[in-house]
Amino acid sequence: MQANQSDVLLTEAETIALAYRKAAHGDAWAALVRAIEDALSDLAEAERRSLRRDRLISRGFIRAGLLDQ
Repeated sequence: MQANQSDVLLTEAETIALAYRKAAHGDAWAALVRAIEDALSDLAEAERRSLRRDRLISRGFIRAGLLDQ
């Protein structure tokens, strides 16, 4: 008995990869480039948020006088 395509469970990564490839009209290279662009963009945004949060925490410590202890 052969498994139907709908019987195959994909990993999350495979599902995302297929979505990128479909959006790129089957062009695997374009899909890969777009996925990497999106990942780098998300990473830069996470870093920006982390730095912003660190600045807010540091200012809070200074205002509270907690750095002098």
